[in-house]
Amino acid sequence: MKNSVNQHYAEIDLGRLFGLLMDHKWLIIFITFLFFVFGAIYATLATPIYRGDALVQVERRASVNPLEQMSAVARGDERESSTAAEVQILKSRMVLGRVVDRLGLDTEVVPKALPLIGSYVHRMDIPRPSFANNDFVLAGSLPDFLQKYAPFPDFLQEHIRLPSFLQTQSVVWGGEELELGRLEVADYLRGTPIILTTGEDGHYSLSLGGKTPRDVGESQVGEIVNFLDGDIKLRIASLEAPVGAQFTLLKHSRALAIRNLANRFDVAEVGGSRDASTGMLKLMLTGVNREEIQRSLNAVAETFLNQNVQRQSAEVDESLAFLEEQAPALRAQLRSAEDSLNEYRSNQHSVDLTSEAQAAIEQFIQLDSQLNELEFKEAELAQRFTKNHPAYQSLLRQKRHLESERAELNDRVDDLPEAQQEVVRRTRDVEVTQAIYVNVLNRMQELQVARAGTIGNVRIIDHAQVDARPIEPKKPRVVMLSTMLGGMLAVSLVLVRGVLNRGVELPEQLEEAELPVYATVPFSNEQKKLVKRVKHRRDRHAFDVMEDLLAERVPTDIAVESLRSLRTSLHFAMLEKKDNRLVITSPTPNIGKSFISANLAAICAQAGQRVLLVDADMRRGHLHHLFNDRSHGGLSELLVGDSHSHDIIRHSGVEGLDYISRGRVPPNPSELLMTSSFSHFCDEVSELYDLVIFDTPPVLAVTDSSVIGALCGTSLLVVRFQVNPVREVLLAVKQLEKSGVKVSGAILNAIERKAANRYGYSYGYNYKYK
Repeated sequence: MKNSVNQHYAEIDLGRLFGLLMDHKWLIIFITFLFFVFGAIYATLATPIYRGDALVQVERRASVNPLEQMSAVARGDERESSTAAEVQILKSRMVLGRVVDRLGLDTEVVPKALPLIGSYVHRMDIPRPSFANNDFVLAGSLPDFLQKYAPFPDFLQEHIRLPSFLQTQSVVWGGEELELGRLEVADYLRGTPIILTTGEDGHYSLSLGGKTPRDVGESQVGEIVNFLDGDIKLRIASLEAPVGAQFTLLKHSRALAIRNLANRFDVAEVGGSRDASTGMLKLMLTGVNREEIQRSLNAVAETFLNQNVQRQSAEVDESLAFLEEQAPALRAQLRSAEDSLNEYRSNQHSVDLTSEAQAAIEQFIQLDSQLNELEFKEAELAQRFTKNHPAYQSLLRQKRHLESERAELNDRVDDLPEAQQEVVRRTRDVEVTQAIYVNVLNRMQELQVARAGTIGNVRIIDHAQVDARPIEPKKPRVVMLSTMLGGMLAVSLVLVRGVLNRGVELPEQLEEAELPVYATVPFSNEQKKLVKRVKHRRDRHAFDVMEDLLAERVPTDIAVESLRSLRTSLHFAMLEKKDNRLVITSPTPNIGKSFISANLAAICAQAGQRVLLVDADMRRGHLHHLFNDRSHGGLSELLVGDSHSHDIIRHSGVEGLDYISRGRVPPNPSELLMTSSFSHFCDEVSELYDLVIFDTPPVLAVTDSSVIGALCGTSLLVVRFQVNPVREVLLAVKQLEKSGVKVSGAILNAIERKAANRYGYSYGYNYKYK
């Protein structure tokens, strides 16, 4: 049986853990409710975060530039704008920086707010109350009945004012605002708070915050003012706030403003897959101001669209600029070729061309036109690709082929008569240059039309829209999570305390340690009413004292019934002992040994015995409080020889019960107990009484109990329920045995009927019988 109980105690008992939760259900409910309240307050006061979204489409790119078409043909696919690249462009400083500059997002106006609830006040537009000023007098705001019945209303009216933390003149409330028209600062002032304080009649004053605050100057609403020699240029468009209200103006660095915007901005593709891209991009922006979110998101979409159009037209602009640079040279070359041909014909008095020569000229025109077009393309490709690019290599192959055909045609022309050769060459120069020049002019017109009609491959599908409900905090979720967290913490606290508490809970635990249990005394609520808290005069140490005997006040209390059972057990146990002296001690203080000693003595006296109760704790004994008596004139005076035994014995008021107080606190209590005077005293009182009970100090604190126990035949150790661990009890027993004191048994005190015992391994030992 002992092994099974010990094993049951060592293991985790789920029933006991459940009982612990039942015992502390109100603590768990209170902590859970507390977290629920905190969660509700946080959800109410927390600044809501809104999110807006817009939708843009990146379409398949259909460029009018033939170079791109040729490059796509060379790669074997059609060139399409990369969605990932467009996402990075949207998040780039190029786009977001333009938005910051356009909307002035690097400028921030922060009103001074109340602690904790300031954001809620501004958000709910709560107006400034009548008492939020430094001139408020407390008595003036008291209810009428308090003012009427106040003992000194005039004194209150004149002297009592609001505490400084409630004087909120500088705080900005709902309905009070500042509209900033212009703010420019020098670079060294970026990030430095500029504090604006409202004055009278539209005036205001400025001061620089930070580590070295200083006044800057004063001005009026609507005026453009230069402060600090032009380092601050400011214009306040409108200002609605009472005198003394403060606003903080901040001009962030452009990089910080871009970074703040980027942290709130996100882009995601809609409806895409791993193998296919829809080109639909959802732009998302979060923030605390719904209007600012909408403006910023629309600005991002429009900026992205504009830069895309500019990027598309930039390619056309490059081609057009190249052609415009070549056109004047071609025109001059054509004029020179015509003059040369006319001059030669005039000198030769005209030369008729054969059909073969005429055919050669037409072929020259065709080949030179193609070569010239390839040269234009090569000039453009050289700006975009290296010579190893497939498109560049394809163009070079075409060029080499045409040049070889032109060389063959030159050889054929060399076979013609000399006059016709010269006419063919000069006619070829005229015709080829003219064809190239006309082609350039046509191409320039095409590019000008293309530039005028450039719309880009991006279009805005949905403009920005901000949800009316915030995305954070989600109030139901916050309240639910905080409540769950409170419940989990409360349950964990109770379970951890229960698991770590290894105090004795079962008599079997003491019996397994070979320490018999003489009685189990339940906790008495009536006894709790008879205890008061006092402080020691010297060291101000607080301790509990009894004001009355429970056995006298409530003789039917279940704790008194348990002590009657103890009386019976002691009667038979002490028959075999050498004397009638009983020592009651405990391992540590505040275990209830004085309660056991006093009430056991009263119960034994009620049974017809002559009982003497001795307060042997000469350090902190307080049994004299129980009988409403003094401490001096007790045991310590007897041991030092200042009194005799018949002088220190006092009647308690209970028939058959006498007691001895501790006396004055001596400097050496243990040494006094080891004198022959104490031994003689013990023998003397044993002859006068049927039972002598010594209430001694804790064993593990001092050695007094060991000294007294050596002179007494019976010793009992009081152990408190769920307070003294078994190891501590065994240590106290070992301490007594070292001094030759045999502990007769133990008393398990202050047992509580808890759910942990009812559902766990504890059993009921006390019953009421009426």
